[in-house]
Amino acid sequence: MIKLIASDLDGTLLDKKGNLPQEIFPIVRRLFERGVLFVPASGRQAHNLENMFAPVKDHCAFIMENGALVRYRGQTLLLNPLAPEKVKTALDIVRETPGAYPILCSDKIAYIENDIEPFFTRTTTPYASYKLVKNLDEVIGKTPCCKISVFSEKSAEEQGYKALLPHSQGVKLTISGGHWCDVSAPTAHKGTAIKKIQEFFKIKREECLAFGDQMNDVEMLRACAHTAAPKNAHPLVKAQADKIIPANTDGGVIKALTAILETPRSDEQGVRLWTKNL
Repeated sequence: MIKLIASDLDGTLLDKKGNLPQEIFPIVRRLFERGVLFVPASGRQAHNLENMFAPVKDHCAFIMENGALVRYRGQTLLLNPLAPEKVKTALDIVRETPGAYPILCSDKIAYIENDIEPFFTRTTTPYASYKLVKNLDEVIGKTPCCKISVFSEKSAEEQGYKALLPHSQGVKLTISGGHWCDVSAPTAHKGTAIKKIQEFFKIKREECLAFGDQMNDVEMLRACAHTAAPKNAHPLVKAQADKIIPANTDGGVIKALTAILETPRSDEQGVRLWTKNL
């Protein structure tokens, strides 16, 4: 029986405009009444994510900053910061890369040192709680750094990720979107975050279902016995998933969750049958 359902947001649960489907709120409430914990899992910050799910935030555990931060009802369950010396190295490399811009993500606020467009607008949307500083070096060591998020004007693979890859020893470097890559502590990922939630709530891997579309979701999928990816997912992610659901632009996760709720709770094979309704 499923007791935890985790879902990535961008490219998975969110629609083609990057909006959260309003149908998710009654679904989360129904899942909670059924004894199922819903876990939004994102690279977004605490302020943004908790506000996005405000109507049901007490029914959710949140994986934030790509797994470096986990919160439940205002309590921090996990904080896995990047070492200060690794922060400095990553910042210097990104600054030397044309068209790439860094964000220093703490557990409470995001720090940026550029207001160049389109970087500034693309940053302040997912990181609504931010502070513009003259130099990010002044923040190092003064606040825990959950990750360095890097925006690349052309693509992450061509710019930020490519520049950071030769210097990625001792850190986790992940592509989190077409224009984004993240530098975090080696064990800071969504999989570690899921395991922390499983431990906290005493939920078994066999009782977990996860949805994801990008490479930063792979560890999360591996931490759950039941997995699904939308049709628009990265090919390697689809290869990892048990099931393929409709694309995020077609409301795949909402359809899947609705189908799960329509499966009788007493049906021990319900998790294997729900895709028949898609």
